[in-house]
Amino acid sequence: MEKQELGKTGYALNDPTAPIGVFDSGVGGLTVAREIMRQIPNERLIYFGDTARVPYGNKSKETVTKFSKQIVRFLKTQRVKAIVIACNTASAYALDEIEKELDIPIIGVVKPGARVAAEVTKNKKVGVIATAGTIQSRIYTDYIQGIQKDIQVIGKACPLFVPLVEEGLLEDPVTDEIATRYLNELKDIDIDTLILGCTHYPLIRSTLGRIMGESVTLVNPAYETARELKELLAGEGLLNPSTKRLGTNQYQFFVSDGADKFKTFANSILKYGILSAQIIHIEEY
Repeated sequence: MEKQELGKTGYALNDPTAPIGVFDSGVGGLTVAREIMRQIPNERLIYFGDTARVPYGNKSKETVTKFSKQIVRFLKTQRVKAIVIACNTASAYALDEIEKELDIPIIGVVKPGARVAAEVTKNKKVGVIATAGTIQSRIYTDYIQGIQKDIQVIGKACPLFVPLVEEGLLEDPVTDEIATRYLNELKDIDIDTLILGCTHYPLIRSTLGRIMGESVTLVNPAYETARELKELLAGEGLLNPSTKRLGTNQYQFFVSDGADKFKTFANSILKYGILSAQIIHIEEY
């Protein structure tokens, strides 16, 4: 029998049947979880939403990094084989530092989306809509221009989108009005590619697409992240060979507050019935 490699916490690092850990500041990361479930259906998944401390987009790098490290420590107690930071702000602020300390694969949502945007733009004008923290970090600009330095990247903070999504106002005149105000500036610049740089934003994709028009390609980092995760797991020999068995608890959900509200929202966007969401006192980690 092949001997399994043990990590710093003493558990096997190379168990393909172990779950994937996914975390976000709240519910937005469910768009990433949904893509993982769709693209890699055999995988087990443990999701943590930091609903007590959402949003991350207006917090400092130090605070977001501290929160992210606490969540990673919790996920490691769940014996995860890989971690996805399903939050653009946390990916921008915390990924590099956490990656140095971790002995399992970890990816964020920024790089996969940035790579695709650099590939698809024709006029080399790429827009990024995101939280204030992600825009201020300039991580999309730096990464895209690292691929192709003559691409112009125009960032636009859209802080009201997150509370609108979390209140369930996905198809609402208020969302239309605010989105139009935010996006007019990007339309005037004549971008041909728009990155949805916050994991909440795919939930209002139809509104954003209608306002921007058919000439603008929308890049959904949630889709691209799930695709990259599948390639990463395959390369590491960590794809789960087992198929889901009836009655197994394939998907588990944890939050730091508001479990009932989270469960209601999750059930509205995931086709898999969310039976429960357990509250974790994340500051203890």
